[in-house]
Amino acid sequence: MRRFLLATIVCMACFTIAAQNPKREFRGAWIQAVNGQWQGIGRDAMQAELTRELDTLQADGINAILFQCRVEGDALYQSDIEPWSRYLTGQQGTPPSPYWDPLAWMVEQCHARGMEIHAWINPFRAKTKGTKEAASTHICAQHPERCFEYDNMLIMDPGLPENREYICKVTADIVERYDIDGLHIDDYFYPYPVNGKPIPDEATYRKYGAGMELTDWRRANVNQFMRELFEAIRITKPWVKFGVSPFGIYRNRSSWSDGSNTSGLQNYDNLYADVLLWINEGIIDYNIPQIYWEIGNKAADYETLIRWWNDHAGQRPLYIGQDVERTVAKPDKVNPNTHQMVTKYTWQRSLPAVFGSCQWYARAVVDNKGQYGSILRHYYHNTPALQPSMPWIDKNRPGKPRKLAVVQTSLGPRLFWTAPKTGRKPLQKIMDSARQFVVYRFGPDEKVNLESTNNIIAITNDNNIPLPERVGNTKYTYVVTALDRLHNESKGAKIKIKL
Repeated sequence: MRRFLLATIVCMACFTIAAQNPKREFRGAWIQAVNGQWQGIGRDAMQAELTRELDTLQADGINAILFQCRVEGDALYQSDIEPWSRYLTGQQGTPPSPYWDPLAWMVEQCHARGMEIHAWINPFRAKTKGTKEAASTHICAQHPERCFEYDNMLIMDPGLPENREYICKVTADIVERYDIDGLHIDDYFYPYPVNGKPIPDEATYRKYGAGMELTDWRRANVNQFMRELFEAIRITKPWVKFGVSPFGIYRNRSSWSDGSNTSGLQNYDNLYADVLLWINEGIIDYNIPQIYWEIGNKAADYETLIRWWNDHAGQRPLYIGQDVERTVAKPDKVNPNTHQMVTKYTWQRSLPAVFGSCQWYARAVVDNKGQYGSILRHYYHNTPALQPSMPWIDKNRPGKPRKLAVVQTSLGPRLFWTAPKTGRKPLQKIMDSARQFVVYRFGPDEKVNLESTNNIIAITNDNNIPLPERVGNTKYTYVVTALDRLHNESKGAKIKIKL
């Protein structure tokens, strides 16, 4: 039965991607700490497991990792502001032994594999339900008046300006000291509501409400925080992307005439997160709504939601938060002998505002649940992809590579090139320098077309690639382009090689 299921999915996937894969696509995966998978296992075991996961994800075509480095006002990195996380060492405030810095290590490992890394933080959550003791250096231990208890958690009150300032300070510290490609936050603003339990922020509302309705005031607090966080990132490193993964429903149609035909929890009304405002103001660089439900869910149908977000994507790229386990657990509506991955990817690839997806969660892909990782590897991600462009951050293309030459080495023939020159100004050197190179190969009867993903043979950090042994007289055209930090692509440098 399993072989039949996989064969059916493979045939469907082949049919679905008869057209070539997109040249630019965000292919992300979340690596979380909050589930306790790293807690107390030690440096060597954690590095070995992360190495296994990153190698598998790279082979599966994942090109961006969202790594959770701040769970509850703590740090899975060296910080002079917040205590070491219990999700790393087992005890909040206790440094790892032997010492290491997981975020620094992940930056190095992801970049070595040609992946982006986005530092993922939880902004206002200060204590999860399972945490029993806070370190003396924790924000809620030092300033308990700035936090409130809700559903056995502690939340930094979003209505307090000093809390918003503090989180921006923590974020700027991460952005300043680590060579990350993005700063990512999830859906924890005001807490998820519990029936009959009001949010205890009356005192803050009395002090700062200024006559606003309570719900409008809470939304205004979150909006102001998002503006301040965006500004903190841009001032620190203007090339670092800022993204958010909100809950999958913005508003139901019953609450707003332009809402989705759903009946679940709402960002705007229940979490006080006005995601569309952030998109339309341009204070986020990408949006990954968590559309974790199955196709046909009565309260929150996947097809309904992906269409709704596509229609409201604005001028920012939309990526889809995909739940791997739920996708492979649910039968397809049309082909019940298969799961829902192919149909979900059909929607993802067909809608014009969708520029990729992010997998919840990375381990489920690595463990190949329902053959999910294999299908990514052999079909949807079987050609490399550049990151979606973000011209509002940077639209200047780097110069093209220089001095292409074939060199015979002890390891066989290789194609070498030299990186392009950059401007003299410090910011130009950072923004416009070549970080990676794209290598294309075209046969003697093929027209050079740099939009053809099937002709990309490598996206590499190096300035050379191996060539096949030169045993024939067929002339191939190789084209090499340069990519900067924002994946702006240069013009191509060409060379003809007989192979």
